[in-house]
Amino acid sequence: MCSFSFEIFPPRKDESIKNLNTILDDLGQLSPNFISVTFGAGGSVNSKNTLETATLIQDQYKFPSIVHLPCIHANKDKITTILKQCKERKLEKILALRGDVCNSVEKSKDFSYASDLISFIQEEGGFEIYAACYPEKHNEAKNFIEDIHHLKIKVNSGTNKLITQLFYDNETFYTFKQNCALANINIPIYAGIMPITNKRQVLKISQLCGAKIPPKFTKILEKYENNTLALEDAGIAYAIDQIVDLITSGVDGIHLYTMNKSKAAIKIYEAVKHLLKEELCVEKQS
Repeated sequence: MCSFSFEIFPPRKDESIKNLNTILDDLGQLSPNFISVTFGAGGSVNSKNTLETATLIQDQYKFPSIVHLPCIHANKDKITTILKQCKERKLEKILALRGDVCNSVEKSKDFSYASDLISFIQEEGGFEIYAACYPEKHNEAKNFIEDIHHLKIKVNSGTNKLITQLFYDNETFYTFKQNCALANINIPIYAGIMPITNKRQVLKISQLCGAKIPPKFTKILEKYENNTLALEDAGIAYAIDQIVDLITSGVDGIHLYTMNKSKAAIKIYEAVKHLLKEELCVEKQS
C-alpha cells in the first residue's frame, strides 16, 4: 500500500488558528495516512505550537500526526519533557531530526546527531520513530558513501521509517533506493514532494537542502516565473508526473510538503487518487 501524507507547519504569532483550521479542513477531506507538523526554526526548542497542532489533528480531525523533533540545541531534560508531553497527548509518532544549526544558540552537549536522539527515544520506548534521508546526500556529507553510512547508523539506532528531503528528479530517488538496499537499509522510504508555487521559495529551499533542478523543471520556472497561476498549474502538473511515476514504480509512500497551502494538495490528490486506491486494492488481494 502506498502511503499518502502531508507536512504542515504550526501557526506563527501573526497567523490565526482559523487559517490552520481551513487548511486542515481541506487536507482532512483527502484522508491522509498522517500529517506531520514541523518544529520551531532558528534554534528554537519551544514545542508548544507543534504539540498543540499535532494534538488538534488527532483529536479533532482523527488522523495520526507526526511531531518533528530537532535535537541540536536541546538537552536530555528538554527532550524528556517533550516526549512526556507527547505521551500525555497520545502523540506516538516522532520525526527525529538533528535540526538546523543556529550559530547564535549554544549546541547541545547531549545530542550531536539525529542518531543520538533516535537512540534516546528508542530507550524511552512507546514511539514509532521516523527519520529524514537525502536522495542527493546531506549538504554536510563529503560523499554519498559517507551519507549512506550515517543513514545506516540512524536506521540501526531504531528508526522505523524514513522520509526523504524534497527532490525533483525521480532517477535520483531510484538510485538512492538502490544504494540503501546495498547497505541493507530495508525499512519503508517515503518520497518527499514539493509542488512549485513560487520560484524564489523553491530555489531557496532547493539550495538549502541540495536538491538539483532538472532542465525540464528549470524551463517551467523560467517560462512562468511572472505568471503566478500558470506557474502553479505547471508546478502541480510536474509534481503529478513525479508521483504517478513513483507510485507505478512501487514507492512506499508520498509525503507532500504543503507549505500550508492546500490548493495544490487537493489538485494532486484528485489526479492520483485512483492510483492510490488501486494500490490499496492490490494490498488487500495479496
